Amino acid sequence: MSTSTPTAVREEPVPLPTRTVNDHVRDYIGRVRGGDIGALPAVLGLVVLCIGFSIARPEFFSAINFANLFTQGAAVILIAMGLVFVLLLGEIDLSAGFASGVCASVLAVLLTLHGWPWYGALIAALVTGVVIGLVLGVLVAKVGIPSFVVTLAAFLAFQGVVLLLIKGGTNISVQDKVIVSIENSNVKPVIGWLLALVAVLGYAAVQLVRYRTRQARGLIVDPFLVVLARIAAVALLVGIATYILNQERSINTLITSNKGMPIVVPLIAILLVVLTFVLQRTVYGRHVYAVGGNAEAARRAGINVDRIRISVFVICSLLAAIGGIVAASRGRSVDPNTGGSNVLLYAVGAAVIGGTSLFGGKGRVFDAVLGGAVVAVIDNGMGLLGYSSGVKFVVTGLVLLAAAGVDALSRRRAAATGHR
Repeated sequence: MSTSTPTAVREEPVPLPTRTVNDHVRDYIGRVRGGDIGALPAVLGLVVLCIGFSIARPEFFSAINFANLFTQGAAVILIAMGLVFVLLLGEIDLSAGFASGVCASVLAVLLTLHGWPWYGALIAALVTGVVIGLVLGVLVAKVGIPSFVVTLAAFLAFQGVVLLLIKGGTNISVQDKVIVSIENSNVKPVIGWLLALVAVLGYAAVQLVRYRTRQARGLIVDPFLVVLARIAAVALLVGIATYILNQERSINTLITSNKGMPIVVPLIAILLVVLTFVLQRTVYGRHVYAVGGNAEAARRAGINVDRIRISVFVICSLLAAIGGIVAASRGRSVDPNTGGSNVLLYAVGAAVIGGTSLFGGKGRVFDAVLGGAVVAVIDNGMGLLGYSSGVKFVVTGLVLLAAAGVDALSRRRAAATGHR
């Protein structure tokens, strides 16, 4: 009697889901119609503004003015990066501007009046930012005071703290070469090109690894041509920016040379990469979005909501401290207006204009950079056209109002079409 062995069944590989470029375009249009517009309004607005100002004033895109756009908007962008974390939870920090002023004052007092080395004063300023964020976060998360009230009180109190630190209305100069170089010095053109190459190769590696990983797991992936187009677009923009920044910007080259990428540019780029990774590639980042989307559901899922709330205020104030240091570097001094005036308004505006929602749960760190670019272009371009500060404030306010309106309408549209 013969026995037959069972024949192994050969499993056919499951075909990977693929999409054509046309499918990708149709999906994107569908998302936009459904209310998921992302940063599209900010991108279109930035393009229109740049074209308009360059036509009205050709020197808008000159090397010296292009570099000024980065240095003028650096402090606001850094503060806006921190505000993104707070806004993701549907909270607000009205004290971020003057918190940056307090940290800048600590830096200046320790450097100039007490003779501390730059690294000691820098660490003290950063620690001050962390402490401020910790206090604000505990009052909001543990005591239960609304963030609007807590940070409004801090907004008022920090103005007094700045005055006390710098002895009233005096101006404390910052002369340390390392601190001053952050906003006023440039990296060599060769190093600038190397940094640009590293940035492009890093972005390309992330995109390609993500594509291969999703493909290996049988997940839907974007068409490879779309991935290549993204990499090419980033390479083109980075290349053009680096080329312009490496042009000579000095009026009299016999006295001094002024070319190369401002040091603050790679500083912002590094923080952008690190914070984006934290938000999009870590468990902590997923918890931030979860709490911002639905705090009660996040709590029931086992997320420590109070800890997340405290942490975002700490991150916000830490970024405000970095912004204050950059502002002190640019002005080479600290005075009662450091961190005040329109700094907070521009920072909140930058985050919202870039696409971060005031209702929580939606936003990216890149939104702060994009919105900050819009704010800087408006301020710089209208200055070149000779408009007064009053006109600049009105236009920036209208742009912010439009961005908030688009956010509200897109959320309503997304809820109606099921694209939440």
